Amino acid sequence: MARRSTKRFDYGEGIYYFEIKKGFNNNICIKRTTLRKALEAYNMYLRTQRDNCKWLGKWDGKKFIEDDVDALFKQESIVAVQ
Repeated sequence: MARRSTKRFDYGEGIYYFEIKKGFNNNICIKRTTLRKALEAYNMYLRTQRDNCKWLGKWDGKKFIEDDVDALFKQESIVAVQ
């Protein structure tokens, strides 16, 4: 029996993504359409699961751009969880 692919969707252009690790082989990919909403959601996950959060950035069709989360927090003037 063939093994299932772990990624069952295609990334959308111009959408921000981050991942939450929920176990050994279980990652949840969360998307938001605007930068401010993506940073606010990411910040909420940082409060409870700091070591399990990974910012991916904005998908441009070939790679992730805007992947420096600290600079984006400063740009949007959102206070990041320490």
